[in-house]
Amino acid sequence: MPTIEVIEGDITSLTVDAIVNAANETLLGGGGVDGAIHRAAGPRLLAACRALPQVRPDVRCPTGQARITPGFDLPARFVIHTVGPVWVGGGQGEPDLLASCYRESLRLTLESGVRRIAFPAISCGVYGYPLDAAAAIAVRTVRAWQTAQPLRTVFCCFDASAASAYRRLLERDD
Repeated sequence: MPTIEVIEGDITSLTVDAIVNAANETLLGGGGVDGAIHRAAGPRLLAACRALPQVRPDVRCPTGQARITPGFDLPARFVIHTVGPVWVGGGQGEPDLLASCYRESLRLTLESGVRRIAFPAISCGVYGYPLDAAAAIAVRTVRAWQTAQPLRTVFCCFDASAASAYRRLLERDD
């Protein structure tokens, strides 16, 4: 049975089939969730990311797309790397690109047999996407997916405020 849950915690500690990494286009690690996932997964994750083909110089995953690697030292079997948009006011296609991150990550679940996935708040850290707007896109996109392909989904939030934003959205339409 498909479920959507919200937790406050460390996405690298979750025992799920796949965790989603809010990555940058190089896929070679960075700050925030990206850096935490790379540290927790160990050096083989960096090697696996380096092995992914570049679509143009220094870009292995363009904004709005997703790539998958093994989880290595993580409890999760897979890491799905996606690159969210940098917020520049909302008029540069940011909502469509963010929704694409979720759809493309979910698409990869079909190809890899994932039944339970955990998402961070993509683009809400240093990329500056407003949390409430990003959470609304995340919830709407995951719910739309659930009607066609049931999946257990976790929104793993970095703090109580973020968790509250996701819970409000999920309760609103229950």
